[in-house]
Formats: sequence, C-alpha cells, structure tokens
Amino acid sequence: MELRTDLSGTGEWLPCDALLADPARFGPWHKRLAEWLHGEYGQAPGRTAAGYVMTWYLRVPAYAAALLLHHERRVPSLRPADLAFRLGGQRPDPDGIALIGADFHCLPSDPGATLPQATVVPDEHALAAALRAGYAAHADRFVAAYTTVTRLGRRTLWAAATDALTALNTIDYHDPGPALDRWIQVTTGQFGKNLSGDRQLQLDRAVTSRTIATASVRQAAVTELDEGGGTARVIAVVDIQLSTNGSAAAPSRSRLNVTLTRTESGWKISAVQGAG
Repeated sequence: MELRTDLSGTGEWLPCDALLADPARFGPWHKRLAEWLHGEYGQAPGRTAAGYVMTWYLRVPAYAAALLLHHERRVPSLRPADLAFRLGGQRPDPDGIALIGADFHCLPSDPGATLPQATVVPDEHALAAALRAGYAAHADRFVAAYTTVTRLGRRTLWAAATDALTALNTIDYHDPGPALDRWIQVTTGQFGKNLSGDRQLQLDRAVTSRTIATASVRQAAVTELDEGGGTARVIAVVDIQLSTNGSAAAPSRSRLNVTLTRTESGWKISAVQGAG
C-alpha cells in the first residue's frame, strides 16, 4: 500500500468526498469487482461485491490513521475531503492512499506542534480518541451514502448497532469531548436529545471521577427488522473495562435490548434497556 500527500503518480485517484457526495460513482468499482470475482470464483453475488467494497473502502481511513499514529505519533485529518485512494490494476482494491489535507492531531513534543494545522492533545490517550472520532465520523458518512446504492440488510444494521454500543460505553477523562460527541452522533430521538442536553454534565462527571471506559461487543443479533417502518431491535452482550479515580480497570458484562431507528445518516440507537 502506497501512502502519499498528493495526487501525482500513475493511476486514477478517487477522492472520498466525491464518492460519498455522489454514491452512483461506486458503480464502476462494483462492476470491476464483480468481473474480478467472477474470474476468480466463477460467480459474483451482488451482496458479496457490496461487502467487499464496504470493507475495502473503510480500510482507507483506517490504514491512513493507523500508519501515521504508529510511525509519527500523529493522527491525520480523516475527513472525506482530505482523503483519496487509487485502485489496483488487477484486483480492484485500494493500493494507494493520498492524504490531501494538512490538518493533524499531535502530542506537545511533536516538531510540528506549533504549526497552524496542528491540534495538540495532552497525551496518547487523547490522540487515540481523536483517531476513533475521526474514523467513526468518516465511517458514518460512508454508511449513509453507500446504503442508498446497495442493500446489505441485517449486516449493515448489525454493524451499526455494534459500533454504536461500543461508542456509548467508551470514554477517557483525559479528553472526553470526542467520545461524548460520538455518543450524540450514534443516537437519535429523545435518547439522543437527552445525551446532547446533558453533554456538559457528562463531561464534568467523567473528569471529576477520572473515568476511563472501553468496551467491546461480545455477541449481538438482530431480533426484529421492519424495513418499511425503519425500526429494528437488537439484543447484545457488551464487555466493559471501567476505571475510576485511578483504580485498576474492572471488567463487567451487560446484556442489552437495543432499539434502532433509520435516519437520513444511517441506523442510530433510539433506546437501550438492560436485558437482565
């Protein structure tokens, strides 16, 4: 995978922003991929091609962020307007990524910390939080655009539910703002309004109690799906590691009933209840 900061070199560069603004532009990629799948495996089911495109596209912001974080201790701008990619010649997956935005997050010790493009964060916890927030925002926009030209049904719904549940149970008091913004971003209805209205309270609570929480979804299943009505229910088991006031992280497990509602920007959580 080639990583560069301009759109020079061989091949056609695909700006992420242009693709997401006009999802019909995914069509030629789908066609190339279907031809490749048919040549490799003798068949190319529509949902298989759609799944490949989804996976390969989301690799672009993930790879760009991870590479700079581990090698430069920086997080580049992951906005669609600041990324482009190039497809390989034979297998149509991204073989080049262009970082065309100048903004980045960095640590105070970074040589470029005084540049106007830099957003300086206090430590690596905050740097990782900036990465998660940037990737999640890009992924949300992709899902909202991509589901207008392809239907992945329960797979897309399951992914949206697990990502949102992970976000809602993740926070770091060193820089809680991005996590709280993500909570608001993945919710809707009265549930989302309550979180938005309580944002400052949640910020203060996290900082005062020195809360660090991380989460992963152990199991999840779609139990109801009303495509026409735009609602769904998911049951999930979430593992959480929680530390407060400097204590060692303590594990816990929650079983949750989750209601999701389809919005213009994709599926979002509208209610969460304990499943006992």
